[in-house]
Amino acid sequence: MSSVLVITGGSRGIGAASARLAARRGYDVAISYRSERKAAERVVAAIEKEGRRGLAVQGNVALEADVIRLFDETERALGRPQGVVNNAGIVGMASPLADVPLATLCEVFDVNVLGAFLVAREAVRRMSTARGGKGGAIVNLSSMAAFLGGPGEFIHYGASKGAIETLTIGLSREVAREGIRVNAVAPGLIDTEIHASAGLADRLERMAPLVPMGRAGSAEEVAEAILWLLSDAASYVTGTSLRVSGGR
Repeated sequence: MSSVLVITGGSRGIGAASARLAARRGYDVAISYRSERKAAERVVAAIEKEGRRGLAVQGNVALEADVIRLFDETERALGRPQGVVNNAGIVGMASPLADVPLATLCEVFDVNVLGAFLVAREAVRRMSTARGGKGGAIVNLSSMAAFLGGPGEFIHYGASKGAIETLTIGLSREVAREGIRVNAVAPGLIDTEIHASAGLADRLERMAPLVPMGRAGSAEEVAEAILWLLSDAASYVTGTSLRVSGGR
């Protein structure tokens, strides 16, 4: 019987790379997406090309009904998930804190914090052995911004990812005896479209010299870390935040 994996924000970037790699590793994969339907369909096609089952569910993780529907549709189409990648997130436009609009703060915290909590909650409800589940693994997407702070650009984003670090520690201890492992991955400078979406198209070139390894990472490199944390190879790993940052 195949393992079922849910990945939020799976239509692009790290989420899409994780979905493709998971399919190659034998998972059936459900992804959520907010608006990029064609991109989500391409990811599902890539999953099916690997001989696995794929599902794309439109929704906003900041809305409780959408998160519940994601898990319900996954369970109907693929089965109960054994893994969840809590990946959906936004950065908002880059700005010093003094210039960040309230609307940006609300959106970033709604998606990155409230959304992550809702997804984690629904995952536990379905996977906890204390609630009739069979256990599983959750990987939360943090960021090196949680540790570096994001001054001048992304303090709001970094703070939202600081909440993910706390969620990971607390939840891992809460459900450790319910068959669920909870870990985080904290990517550093990664070559995805997220930089351009924040209005910083040149950020990779500008920041790469500051990375000890001298380059940006790839979404595929982060996906490898995520899939390891989901796997039985990490069976005694929980409450950990794995930095994938080239040493930065």
